[in-house]
Parts: sequence; C-alpha cells; structure tokens
Amino acid sequence: MSKMLQSFNPESDGWQFMWLILVVFMIGLGFSIERFIYIILKSGKGRAKFLADFGKLVSAKQYDQALSIANATNLPIAKVMASIVAARDGGREGMTASSDAVFLTEAPRLTRYVGMISVMASVSTLLGLMGTIYGLIFTFDAVANKPAAERPKALADGIAIAMGTTLLGLLSAVPLLVIVGILNMNSERLIQEMEEKGLKIINSLS
Repeated sequence: MSKMLQSFNPESDGWQFMWLILVVFMIGLGFSIERFIYIILKSGKGRAKFLADFGKLVSAKQYDQALSIANATNLPIAKVMASIVAARDGGREGMTASSDAVFLTEAPRLTRYVGMISVMASVSTLLGLMGTIYGLIFTFDAVANKPAAERPKALADGIAIAMGTTLLGLLSAVPLLVIVGILNMNSERLIQEMEEKGLKIINSLS
C-alpha cells in the first residue's frame, strides 16, 4: 500500500497514470452518489405506502384525494398514477396516452448517467493498461540502455509502474461496475413497476 501511495508522487515514474485513474474514479463515484440518491432514495423510498394508500382511495372512488396524495410526492410512479386518474374521463385511450406521456419523461430520468459510470469504469481499466504498457517500455529501455549497475533498480521501477497502475485501474473499475449493476437493477425494477401498476389502474378505471 505504501509503495502504491508513493507512486502518486511526481518524482515517481508513471505518476500521471495514477492521478488520471484516481480522477476518473472520483468522477464515476460522483455520478454514482447522485444516481443512488435519485434512484434509491428519491424514486424508491416510500413506494409501498404510497401505492397502498393510492389504491385504497381509487378503489373507494375518492379520486380527488388520490390525486392530492399523488401530487404531494415526487415519486415517478406517483406522477404516472396521477396522470391516469386525472385523465379518467377520457376513457382507456385517454388514460393510456396520458400515462405514456409521463412515463416517457420519467423513465429516462431513472436510467440517466448510469452509462457514464460504466464508461468511467472502462476508462479506469484502459488507463491501468496504458500504465502497464508504459511500465514495460520503461523496463525494456532500462535493459537496453542503462548501465549494468543501474539496471536492477530501473527494472524494479518499471515493474512497479506496470503492476501499480494495473492494480489501481482494477480497484477503480470493479466497484464502479458493481454500482452500475445495482443501479441498473433498481432502475429497471422501478420502470417495470410503473408499467405494471399503471396498467392495473387503467384496467380498474376502464
């Protein structure tokens, strides 16, 4: 670990790759935090209670109250439900058209920026590979051009560059890819839930 930390020192060869990987990781982490807040907390928390309360009011034909609680929350599914109930006088076609319009607005918001986190993971891996190649070039240059007395240290430095950048690239990419998987799983579940619950409400009001 201490050797890796030393690799960030500008006096060490290959330090540029270490900082680049770290910057890319921080960008990916920033996107991850923003998406976690939006998908897990803002869009997912409280869904079960809202759907239970909303469903009871719709079943009791208390549509104004159902719209009131739907408009009081920023849950994407609440916006879809509200659009359906508000367009109930337009029949099945009107409710479907209204829900589709809201769905096409809300669904992309759930998947936004998740692809960028995946890109940052790939860039981290590639930067680690670039650092590995740089370290190998450094090593081969040492073998070819350094005096015999300086070769052992130069070889060790070259190998350290190659291994250090590879390790840091993987340490950056793996967590980001795990985060992408978790965010994709939750966003897809929310989108499927919007479709399913929306269709059920339309069927019940048709």
